[in-house]
Amino acid sequence: MRHSPGPEYRSPTPSSKRVSHDVDSSSMRPRHLSPTPPHTRPSSRHVSPPQNGHSLSPPIAASPRPVSSAISTPRTSSYVSPQLHKNASAISLSPSVGEDPDAFHVRRTYAELDVLGVKGDGYEEGVERTRARVGSSRESALQAANALADETEKKRELSQREVEMLASLDRYGFFNTPSHDRLTLLPATAFSKHLSRVSSVTTEPPNPTLLRALPPPSSPVHETSRLEKWGRMLEPRSRDPGGNIENWGIRQSKAHKLRERVYKGIPDRWRRAAWQTLLSDYSHSGKEEFSRLAEEYRQALEKPSPYDIQIDLDVPRTISGHILFRTRYGLGQRSLFHVLHSFSLRCSTCGYCQGMGPIAAMLLCYFEPERAYASLVQIHDAYQMHSIFGPGFPGLLESLYVQERIMEQMMPDVYTAFKNQMVSSTSYATKWYITLFANSMPFQTLLRLWDAFLLEGPDLFIVVAISVIWAYRDHITSSSANFETILSMLSSFFVPEDENGLLDWIGKVLADQKLRSNIRTWREEWKGLVASGKDSQALL
Repeated sequence: MRHSPGPEYRSPTPSSKRVSHDVDSSSMRPRHLSPTPPHTRPSSRHVSPPQNGHSLSPPIAASPRPVSSAISTPRTSSYVSPQLHKNASAISLSPSVGEDPDAFHVRRTYAELDVLGVKGDGYEEGVERTRARVGSSRESALQAANALADETEKKRELSQREVEMLASLDRYGFFNTPSHDRLTLLPATAFSKHLSRVSSVTTEPPNPTLLRALPPPSSPVHETSRLEKWGRMLEPRSRDPGGNIENWGIRQSKAHKLRERVYKGIPDRWRRAAWQTLLSDYSHSGKEEFSRLAEEYRQALEKPSPYDIQIDLDVPRTISGHILFRTRYGLGQRSLFHVLHSFSLRCSTCGYCQGMGPIAAMLLCYFEPERAYASLVQIHDAYQMHSIFGPGFPGLLESLYVQERIMEQMMPDVYTAFKNQMVSSTSYATKWYITLFANSMPFQTLLRLWDAFLLEGPDLFIVVAISVIWAYRDHITSSSANFETILSMLSSFFVPEDENGLLDWIGKVLADQKLRSNIRTWREEWKGLVASGKDSQALL
């Protein structure tokens, strides 16, 4: 009997088209496609029982729930489709007392389109309705009306162009690789030597290797066998009333293998279940906490946020090359707006900052909005991102202090070079920590780093920062290096030559218990410097 090692393959296709799959286990690509109605994906899906007694499939993520009230259209609104009035009883949205009219327009637009949907979700660019309102001319009104979904959108077949677009996607759902000014290779040879105290070389190193384009993501060599191993390691912990798996856990007999397997790479088909398990374990939360946060998310959708306009500006430029987030006001963009809107209301200290967008978008690639919101809360609370996002970015400065102490201890010549060239850590590393490297490494590498981050916690990205500096330590200390060359190099988009070698190096560094103890000591040392007012002079 054929073994079924993991869940049914999930294409990143938006919910306006569901993909039915007969999966080729060697290529993991769908063989045939069939359309289904938009905005109608059930909240849970039956999971077929295992064929061999030990491999279970995580459920497919649910679509986002629309705001649970009827839209009443204020007189100041822009064009509103007559079709909306057919659904008016499903949603109710009115401005709050003192709410900015432009912010209300943004919030109302997303709520309306949760009812109507948009045409060609994932395939078309869509029509702008908030950053530039629909004009009063008949042509603008017709263009806006034609971009809305209708009954035919739910029933039509995929066009040839849409089928071709799906076939052109990479394995993670990207149809277009975002361009970067400077693609720099992280050389594999750098990670053949473990982190230890080193001195600079006397010979002049060759220039860093620049790439013309990002190489396409490839399927991991041992993915099929790892699918089977993760299928045996994960077990269901709770089910919904229909018997579908809601929460997963690690089998006790396999717990000792977890760290090793995480660093080797979580199979993409198990990533949703694995991430949910790692988040729950690290934050010590369970089904009840998720239910509470999911309800908190839904209730927050009914409230105004002072950040709505800024969130709306940032949404369309977040992972724009991914099919889920391509269409303006499509399912992905609406979900991203809703998650960031609700999250901005949760913590009055953090509110919203631009770095939250890539993190939320990453979560939405694997979770429905309620689960993405709950995961973002867990990262904020348990993984110390509250201090990263807070006013003045105190967690960022703490991470930079720890990073500098590791540099000073293990790469003293590099530390001295930074000091002599007056290269501050904030000048190149701020974006690394604020976005968790989302804008600095390929998506496939980022997934591997997130696998380890959800297992290890915030120390992980300090070591990722150290790995970049370690790889270019000879360039930083060379006689030809100066402020501009160092800053330009460390502002690159880094492409690992050997992804497995990078993760193996990071794993070994974090397995060093003496270093982990030092990191805890340095964190407390920084807090002491802040309390005594001496922190301003403690960083490069």
